[in-house]
Amino acid sequence: MTYAIIEASGKQIWIEPGKFYDLNHIPGEPGDLIHLNRVLLINKKGIQYIGTPCLKSIKIQAKILRHVKHKKITVFKIKPKKNNKSKQGHRQKLTRLLIQKIIPSI
Repeated sequence: MTYAIIEASGKQIWIEPGKFYDLNHIPGEPGDLIHLNRVLLINKKGIQYIGTPCLKSIKIQAKILRHVKHKKITVFKIKPKKNNKSKQGHRQKLTRLLIQKIIPSI
């Protein structure tokens, strides 16, 4: 089983080739190929390679499938004894990526 742990959008994500993941919005059109180069760890056939902090020789090739929005959250603020209330909603923009392959750079 081949997997990698990458850093993207300020998060560490366990990824595997052939699966899709939702990350914070990445500029680009659906169908574009992107390369993720902040690879922290890779496991190939039971052998683990750990970067300090990143592996320079490994890149992840991913394809942008589509742009989506996360579920809506409601922000409700009340100031006591002031009759002051505010209600606001927020939906985070996300990008759905399909991990195609893990490329060793030369």
